[in-house]
Amino acid sequence: MEDYKDKYMSNVHQAQYRTASESVDPSSMSSLISTSSQESLPPPRSPRSPKSPKSPRSPKGGQQGKQNGSGGSGQRSPLKNQKYSHGSKDGHPKKGGCGGKGTWGGLLDMENGWAEDPNDPNYISDKDDVESINRRRSEFEKFKKKATVIVEEYFANDDVMSTAHELGELGVPGYHFYFVKKLVSIAMDRRDKEKEMAAILLSSLYGDIIDPQQVYKGYQKLVESTDDLTVDIPSAVDVLALFIARAVVDDILPPSFLTKTMAYLSKDSKGVDVIRRAEKCYLSAPLHAETIERCWGGSKNKTVEDLKFKINDLLTEYAVSGDVKEASRSIKDLNVPHFHHEIVKRAAIMAMEKRQAESLLLDLLKTCADEGLINSSQMTKGFDRIIDSVDDLSLDIPNAKALLQLLISKAASEGWLCASSLKSISPQPRKPVVDDDKVKAFKKKAESIVHEYFLSGDISEVSCCLEFENTANLPELNATFVKKLITLAMDRRNREKEMASVLLSSLCFPSDDVAGGFVMLLESAEDTALDIPVIVEDLAMFLARAEVDEVLTPHELEEISSCFPSRDSIGNKVIQMAMSLLKARLSGERILRCWGGGGSSSKNGWTIEDVKDKIGKLLEEFEAGGDAREACRCIKELSMPFFHHEVVKKSLVILMENKDVRFWSLLRRCFDMQLITMSQMAKGFARVAESIDDLALDVPDAKKQFKSCVERAKGEGWLDGSFGVNGLS
Repeated sequence: MEDYKDKYMSNVHQAQYRTASESVDPSSMSSLISTSSQESLPPPRSPRSPKSPKSPRSPKGGQQGKQNGSGGSGQRSPLKNQKYSHGSKDGHPKKGGCGGKGTWGGLLDMENGWAEDPNDPNYISDKDDVESINRRRSEFEKFKKKATVIVEEYFANDDVMSTAHELGELGVPGYHFYFVKKLVSIAMDRRDKEKEMAAILLSSLYGDIIDPQQVYKGYQKLVESTDDLTVDIPSAVDVLALFIARAVVDDILPPSFLTKTMAYLSKDSKGVDVIRRAEKCYLSAPLHAETIERCWGGSKNKTVEDLKFKINDLLTEYAVSGDVKEASRSIKDLNVPHFHHEIVKRAAIMAMEKRQAESLLLDLLKTCADEGLINSSQMTKGFDRIIDSVDDLSLDIPNAKALLQLLISKAASEGWLCASSLKSISPQPRKPVVDDDKVKAFKKKAESIVHEYFLSGDISEVSCCLEFENTANLPELNATFVKKLITLAMDRRNREKEMASVLLSSLCFPSDDVAGGFVMLLESAEDTALDIPVIVEDLAMFLARAEVDEVLTPHELEEISSCFPSRDSIGNKVIQMAMSLLKARLSGERILRCWGGGGSSSKNGWTIEDVKDKIGKLLEEFEAGGDAREACRCIKELSMPFFHHEVVKKSLVILMENKDVRFWSLLRRCFDMQLITMSQMAKGFARVAESIDDLALDVPDAKKQFKSCVERAKGEGWLDGSFGVNGLS
């Protein structure tokens, strides 16, 4: 008590202290002190000041808080340390208690002393960006309202054509992912009829109105929001799993959607349960395709897979018979005018594969166009779809571009196709559509995104950040991100290199954008080599890994190579090394393990022997049961497309040993589904040829049989006409 009567307390404060001491109720003292503080005491120091007793940075803060609390038992008054100078200077804390070196500023400081920090993720450079963001948000809100109306109208009238027209008229394809999400989420809370209608609508709009990437993104958003959906729909996990399985069966979602989406979901998310149920309960069940297609009573409706099979059958029959009237009648009986572009696409591809049937197939398309059976819009869409996939077709049909150009010229000269309305076949040079300032700003954001990813490993967070920073999905910005990601990874450990490759395969960028990123990397390789001496080896491995992960196609690797013709350039050296890595024996497995990871394309670190064993077992099961569909599903689940030549090799060996023609039908099915490419088919035949002498010890006529298989494969279009094997003639 004596401490509070010395020179550190004024007369007023001493009087207040005596009054408080006479009171028995501790609360009266705190009340009096509070009142006194408001009337006569100067403002307290900022609670965030390092010198404040209650500051979390003060070493004595916690102790004093316990001693000075109203319910505590401390002997000393909380006013002990309130010292005031007897001089003429103002005794208030400097800058209101918020100044000084190392302080945090005032608790409510908003403008005074505030400065923009360009490193802040929420930093906005100017007001124009704010207006642009607000405008986009407004557009998105309008689209959300219109999309909800379109979905409700579709469920009311069941008119696919009208719905497609209304959605196309909105003119914002970048927001179609929300339409997918809204359609499915509303259908999940309705009857089986609406669920089936939703599945049919998505299959009908896929690739024509809604871009495949938007469908992919829409289902990702649904999986991410499973926790919210279960609040209103208790069975959301099971229903959404069935929707995803149906989308995979209808070929509007790739099977890799399951593994790639699972990779970035948190373990406690209900989205994980959705993916597991879709994979284990639906897609792994025997005869799952038929079961899933009829899950909501859809046996009376036409699924996309059914239509594709019927279209393929009628075109195959027509190529043999040449009966135009019968083929036209079959097309009419399908009664799917919105899906006629599939007929155009398949007829044109068949004409490119089977040159002897080219004139017949072109006559059919001309007749359909003249009679108005296939309208000009569907005709254009069919050819545009071929143009979009011509690079992939080039893997199986080496001169696909030239053949397609020839078909278009013939059709235009006969007057049933408007060539000027088609997309350009030859790749156009990239046009700069983004100003330098935006690219520079994006580079800074991309660098911070990559650094955070290397720390957290959160792929979904990267995806969300890129969506916000590149709302228009501009190719230039995607390529810039690819360049920044790989550049930063090359200067780090193998862990970050592996993470960069996994992220690249998970983001689902268009392969053209990824190729553009690698071109930019190779163009700046001379400068980068000053900081990273082993840039040739690292970049070559990244290029090879991108092809193994199917992020880049072999054709795109050749196009990248054409940009660096000089043999002395680093770019050319990188590409040559990447190609040599890919040509090596068992290259796929080695490249996947190059940085000590399993890669996004492998399963639980399988070895080559494991894969061979699994291929052998699935072919044994096929030999016992003869279920080609189940065998194809098992081949897909291996997720090792670079090793499909082993399937070809083992199938041919069993075919020659046991004379089981079902294995030929299995290979045909795999090739028609593009599950096994022409290059893998040729590699499989070549591997059989290498071991034909050993095989002849057990099968005396092995060489004769194999020669017959080669000729038959050429006739089927599996092997190029130039394919030959020494020693079999």
